[in-house]
Amino acid sequence: MSSPKTAMRLNKILAMLPWVIANPGATVEEVCKRFGYTRKELVADLDLVFVCGLPGYGPGDLMVAYLDDDEVVVEMADYFSRPVRLTPGEGLSLLASGMAMVSSAQAMPALSSAVQKLQNVLLPDAGEAMVVDFAEPEAVGVLREAASTGTVVSIRYTALGTGATTERDIEPWTVFSTMGNWYVSAHCRYAEAERVFRIDRIRDIELTGETFDPPAEPPPPVVNYTPREEDARATIRLGPRSRWVADYYPVEILDDEKDHLIVRFSASDPAVAARLLLRLGADAELLSGDRVAESLAGLRDRITTRYGAGN
Repeated sequence: MSSPKTAMRLNKILAMLPWVIANPGATVEEVCKRFGYTRKELVADLDLVFVCGLPGYGPGDLMVAYLDDDEVVVEMADYFSRPVRLTPGEGLSLLASGMAMVSSAQAMPALSSAVQKLQNVLLPDAGEAMVVDFAEPEAVGVLREAASTGTVVSIRYTALGTGATTERDIEPWTVFSTMGNWYVSAHCRYAEAERVFRIDRIRDIELTGETFDPPAEPPPPVVNYTPREEDARATIRLGPRSRWVADYYPVEILDDEKDHLIVRFSASDPAVAARLLLRLGADAELLSGDRVAESLAGLRDRITTRYGAGN
């Protein structure tokens, strides 16, 4: 069984390779900054990629990865030019994981497009779209438009902690969902600093027509979640490849062993944990949490029913 350190290294490699391939000419400095590498670590991972491929291990069977002066070069092996053939089970698993990721802070427009294409292939007669998500507040669409066009937005916002209502002009950067709620990360002109606003706390919203220059790479949005008494709670056993959950979500660690991690997960909506479990697949197990178990069973039934309808 691979160690958590090995799994983290593999995840970093799998994130780095597509980006370098999609951005030819990327420099060592750019790659190291984006993916948290030192130059020595990057060289070690490129050397590892260089010996990866299919049996035969000829020039067309191996990946090509190296540094050309200060440029990171990655070339795909010949077999990547052929479409990957998935079994029905593999396709369904990939679709479920993709749908669970679409509304997360990590999701990109390309992911939504890929999930839709996969659904069209697997479920050509599925009818209405499957939803593995929660309802969007009306302001989400306005804020997405503002973030994509660089438009300043005027909002009336009620803070969750204090209940105080203020009027603010914000420059939206990123619209995302996590832990069952929608948020917008923005520069707040009222506070003269970066702020994250929970979108369902926005009482009024208006596009001002004024434009702004967004940062080239907005900082990753961070949400500090405080569990409430009425939250849906679940106890989950995480395998080695899923230990990252403890870093990404505000969970309580109950047991930390070499081959697993047991956490208590709290969210305002049980579907949050259910979607996460769908994404993690066999590397995670729900130990307790009736509301989450019910939500997970419902999601699986809907996907299985639709998949059967597409055969």
